[in-house]
Amino acid sequence: MSEIQDKMFQEIRNKEIFNQVQQYSFEYLENIFDRNVYPTEKALEDLEIFNEELPPNSTTAENVIEQLNRYGSPATTATLGGKYFGFVCGSAVPVGLAAKNLGTYWDQAPAMNVLSPIGSKLESVVEKWLINLFNLPKQSSAGFVSGTSTANLCGLAAARYRILERNNWDINKNGLRNAPQIRIVTGKQSHSTVLKAIGILGLGTENIEWVDVDNQGRIITELIPELDENTILILQAGNVNSGAFDDFEKICEKAKKTNTWVHIDGAFGLWAEVVNDLKYLTKGINNATSWAVDGHKTLNTPYDCGIILCSDQEAMTSALHMSGSYIIESVERDGMFYTPEMSRRARIIELWSIMKYLGKNGIDEMILTMHQRAKQFAEEIGKIRGFYVENDIVFNQVIVRCDSDKITEQVLSNIQMLRECWLGGSMWFGKKVMRVSICSWATTKNDITKSVKSFEKALELEITNANNV
Repeated sequence: MSEIQDKMFQEIRNKEIFNQVQQYSFEYLENIFDRNVYPTEKALEDLEIFNEELPPNSTTAENVIEQLNRYGSPATTATLGGKYFGFVCGSAVPVGLAAKNLGTYWDQAPAMNVLSPIGSKLESVVEKWLINLFNLPKQSSAGFVSGTSTANLCGLAAARYRILERNNWDINKNGLRNAPQIRIVTGKQSHSTVLKAIGILGLGTENIEWVDVDNQGRIITELIPELDENTILILQAGNVNSGAFDDFEKICEKAKKTNTWVHIDGAFGLWAEVVNDLKYLTKGINNATSWAVDGHKTLNTPYDCGIILCSDQEAMTSALHMSGSYIIESVERDGMFYTPEMSRRARIIELWSIMKYLGKNGIDEMILTMHQRAKQFAEEIGKIRGFYVENDIVFNQVIVRCDSDKITEQVLSNIQMLRECWLGGSMWFGKKVMRVSICSWATTKNDITKSVKSFEKALELEITNANNV
């Protein structure tokens, strides 16, 4: 036995480093809701400690973990807390963190049932739960991927396969050269990950037939061109800025008559279907063909967790399948047929755990509370002179601006500097805005009020600085 091998066996047996990590983890959670949302300047400067050459010899595991905690923990962004409103990033439900921790020790890769019977079983169970929750066609199937970026790619790959197959063209054998033309129709505020997927799949972003949107970013139904069975129509459940939803009922009814493939990018918004008071937003989604959604946004699973759902299982598996003499297929679920990857972690463990823990009513309550906090934010910020809410609050997104682009930019910078809360900026119909995304189970009424006060203080700082110039 080699020296390093013996060393690692000892670490497994004595478990000291695992106890060390557990202690550090508990200390991190102890302060997560009270600490600054963004790392301090000192914490960022201290990251220089990691700029070192790779050591020639092995060191102790305890020292590795100690360094990681001492300099790494303070340099994290507190996305787990209740005042992080940037990039539509969710927090993590506690049972999900615990389940992920257990799953880390299991270290499963559920590409095949034989690789992970537990992973295969949980994927089968959650697939049925999701189909029922979202009221999708019963024949739909689910793939568990890293996020909606990949889920969109999978959904559009399935669409590409099916449309070309209808035209007697096997994309897997023949490729795209001389292939029949596929039309892409989507709204002018389609998310950038959709455009990325279109580019990767060789469909070409310059071939997109763009449709104008209304003042909330919703595709204007009446402007959608004539559709046909060679068309992929891409809609969205939750505009990334305003949170607005396309009119799925009318659009899908129109698309169904022409056998058009409808894909819905529902990264955070598809979950509105589970909320009794909000499901009017998603009416008609069951008439689409494929749907992309995240767990790590609205459902608050730990990162990373994305889901592709598709009512055309044959198209999905044909677009994503692989083969090999070493593959062992099972009568149970083999997850590799529903995703592009074989080597992927069993993110299903924490997804199952959170859904089991919350139940349908718990999911409804958690997501509705996020919506209520967004409405509270809009109401409170709207009372402060110098701030303007630019969107209708239909879900969890609030768009805020000031009197000019310059002031908006500086106020946003001041908010980030104050670190009481954190959010990012965007463009909204030619104006610079601040985008507030409320996606955490932990966000309280008090968190919202504190954050609004930080906005107010940031504006006061800008006015003071402007007067001193």
